[in-house]
Amino acid sequence: MKPCEPVEDIVNRTDDEVDLFITGHSHQAYISTIDGRLVTQAGCQGKFITDIDLVISSTTRDVVEVRAKNVAVTRDVPKDPAISEILKKYADLMGPLANEVVGSITADITRNAIESGESALGDLITDAQLYATSCNESAVVAFMNPGGIRANILFDKTTGDELPGEVTYQEAFDVQPFDNSLIVMNLTGLQIASILEEQFDNPDPGKKRILQVSCGFTYAWSESAPPGGKVDMADIKINGTPIDPDGTYRVAANCFLAEGGDGFSTFKEGVDRSCGISDLEALENYLRAFSPVSPTPIDRIAVVQEASCGLPAQMAPA
Repeated sequence: MKPCEPVEDIVNRTDDEVDLFITGHSHQAYISTIDGRLVTQAGCQGKFITDIDLVISSTTRDVVEVRAKNVAVTRDVPKDPAISEILKKYADLMGPLANEVVGSITADITRNAIESGESALGDLITDAQLYATSCNESAVVAFMNPGGIRANILFDKTTGDELPGEVTYQEAFDVQPFDNSLIVMNLTGLQIASILEEQFDNPDPGKKRILQVSCGFTYAWSESAPPGGKVDMADIKINGTPIDPDGTYRVAANCFLAEGGDGFSTFKEGVDRSCGISDLEALENYLRAFSPVSPTPIDRIAVVQEASCGLPAQMAPA
């Protein structure tokens, strides 16, 4: 498999003294050559291990040959006693923190998205981030990339001795395991609209990554509109008021998004930046403050269906 284009760009811009690139993030499995140099990636979820050999000159200390292959990992490997002992040691040490109850929920709150792309867990996470940044940093909206939401919060799931509905630190960590700092920045209304347009043809033509948005922020996107025109500026509102294209708004996002991650490059244009607590800490604080938490109505993002048979287009129900 060929690496994705961003990796090619990175390799081409890197000093010629670098002979080998061991890459990650895109979840691809490949051994490839770019600009005469070997580039590897071992897929995802431990499915492969990349076996790499470097041949180095004993006189010049230069790399004279690079060999690599991806080896499939089987699931029937017996446990290593030494590694099992290490894992048990740290599981015992972290147990009290992992099993600490930080809040509660009234029902499952999942990352399962409706047709518009919005999810109840996305709502919860962005509300927590807005709560963490609205007072001190005057944020009016928070955005969250859906790929960063890694697990559901389930009512009946227990990780220790907690009761049904109780949420432990471990469960919150499973949802947001990256410990990304929250960044608050100034963006114009036009830049916010541009970010919403970057959700489409992302990561590939015809696909979409719908950002999760905090309470008070609403908009609609059109299924049939062409790329670059999916979102009508007049439909983007904060607390019911349409945003001003030339107005300035304080926007919160995790540091991955703030640096243009997942194809949302307009975030990089944000100015007057400040760095706050981590996304995990924001979620934990919100659960402590507002439990028991219930799933939201999921009504912040609407999708306009394509008109057919001469009938007007309809908003998809939330």
